[in-house]
Amino acid sequence: MMQVIDAHIHLDMYTNAQQQQLLQELDEHHTEALVAVSNHLSSAKQTWKLAQVDKRIRPAFGYHPEQQLPTTEELNELLRFMEQHHTDMNAVGEVGLPYYMRKEDPTISIEPYMELLETMFIHAVNWNKPVVLHAIYEDAPVVCELLEKHSIRQAHFHWFKGDESTVQWIVGNGYMLSVTPDCLYESEIQRLIQQVPLTSLMVETDGPWPFEGPFHGMMTHPRMIHASVAKIAELKRLPIDSVYHHLFANTKDFYQL
Repeated sequence: MMQVIDAHIHLDMYTNAQQQQLLQELDEHHTEALVAVSNHLSSAKQTWKLAQVDKRIRPAFGYHPEQQLPTTEELNELLRFMEQHHTDMNAVGEVGLPYYMRKEDPTISIEPYMELLETMFIHAVNWNKPVVLHAIYEDAPVVCELLEKHSIRQAHFHWFKGDESTVQWIVGNGYMLSVTPDCLYESEIQRLIQQVPLTSLMVETDGPWPFEGPFHGMMTHPRMIHASVAKIAELKRLPIDSVYHHLFANTKDFYQL
């Protein structure tokens, strides 16, 4: 096994015991760093505290879209925290649009979430930080338009799902996409891997989100990324050492690790 970086994990959502176990085992499983994203203010504060203790944790602060909108005061408090700690922050994220919430409740308006996303984009530009995106299926082209509107070049579409034309748009703009361990058993993700050039790919766990297939019943762990790398090499018919090298370099360069 060669070195990997988990490009997207919700470390604050693990229990304290799980966090300690995971961090103790990073070296054993050749994991150099974790890009730890946040869901809201308290999540950001926890992630920041974790990053102060272990420098392998690279924090991102933001407001996850699959939840109720923040109040004005909640948003202002989050933005104040991000401003205060922007030099500690590797990215703005996780941000995006609420695809799954709107599937469950079509009456939810997308416009306020777009306004929130634009606010995050404006601050990301001011802080010169990349953005970590939850933007899938038909939401992805909407987000691409907003990225272009704000001249954002550094965008990471995590656990991406969408049509081929959107993939081409994302890749053409120089944005990055990442895949999770579900690439071992999900044909949709396997097709995506075949479409996306290796230079545009990263690997992640999105832990503690659980997986099926060979990982059924297991705690999601960065060690699973090695199986993802092997699957990508198989699907692309490339030497596994080359795939390791490119995925590692892509993530290191994108997040300036």
